[in-house]
Formats: sequence, C-alpha cells, structure tokens
Amino acid sequence: MSSTAAAPDRPARKARVAGEAARHSLTPETWIEAATGVLVDQGIDHVRVDLLAQRLGVTRGSFYWHFKDREDLLRRVLQAWRETATENLTARLESAHEDPVAQLRDVISLPFRGRAAARAARIELAIRAWARRDQMARFAVDEADASRIGYIAQVFSSQGFPVMEARSRAFLLYSYVVSESLMPTLSTKAQKDEHRRFAERLFTQKLA
Repeated sequence: MSSTAAAPDRPARKARVAGEAARHSLTPETWIEAATGVLVDQGIDHVRVDLLAQRLGVTRGSFYWHFKDREDLLRRVLQAWRETATENLTARLESAHEDPVAQLRDVISLPFRGRAAARAARIELAIRAWARRDQMARFAVDEADASRIGYIAQVFSSQGFPVMEARSRAFLLYSYVVSESLMPTLSTKAQKDEHRRFAERLFTQKLA
C-alpha cells in the first residue's frame, strides 16, 4: 500500500530535484552573461527576469537565489562590464609593456583585435544606448570613460608630455579608439590599417 501511494509523488519529487539542481548549477555569472546577451541583441527593455529564466530553462525562483531583484542584476551587469572592459583591460595593458610607446600602440590597436574586439564593441554600444535613458548606466559609462582617459593620459605623461597636453592627447586618442570600435563597417581593412599607422605617428610626435 505504501509503494502504491508513493508512486504519484515520484514525478513531482523528480521535478523538485531537477529544479534544485538547475538552480544550483546556474551561477550569478550565467545570469549576467545571459542578461548581457539580451541587452546586446534586443535592448534593455527585454532584460527581464521572466524572459531570462525562459532563455536559461529555469524558473523565476532560480533567479532570486542569486539576485535581490532586476535592479540588482542590472547593477551586476554594469559591474561585470566595468571589470572586464576597463579594470582588467587596463591592468593587462600596463603589465604587457614597460615602454609607454608600446603601451600606446596597444591602446591604438584595441579596435582591431578580431572577434573579441567586435563583441566588446557590441556590448559597449548597447550599454551606451542604455545610458541615454538610465542614470545608473550613465554613471557607469562616465566612470569608465574617465578611468580610461586617465590611464591613457598617464601613458602620455610617461613619454614626457606636460599634464594638460597629456590629457588633451588622451581625450583625442580615446575618441578615436571609441569611434573605430563603434563604426566597424565604415572603412575597409586597408583603410583601418592606414588609420592605425597614422594615429601612431600623430600621437607619438611632439607639437612644434
């Protein structure tokens, strides 16, 4: 009799076990990556808990295991972008070369680094579009821009440029790098190569 009574509960128990396994197998990074993908492909309005849960094949409850609410997720998306596209990138550039001219060349080459650069540019474009409508995203973008320009200014200062000129050069160089990243189809490969070589000559020469 007990075995007969237990049988109907078995599917439900299996479903609960499967749900628990799915909830624990998904990390916060999984949700952040999924949210970033939706942001890039469909825009910020589509970054919703129900749609993300459906995309990942789990229940909404799995989301709340890792995040307080949607706002918490969006904050973590911006934090992950800042760490990847600004903090970690700057650290790699600084450690790759001691020579500031070599560091400068690496900065100039960033938009031309294949698929990784193309994906980074798509994320950046989506976040900048989001920042036009949202104060939290706007603050994150402003913070990233200031940090990146500050790093490039330090590179110019290491080459002996005065502080004010170093910052002006950094702003112009950063504007060039962002433009190349966000307008990937505007020029041919040959034109891009020429742009890069000209930028190297232009930004490493002292003014008369």
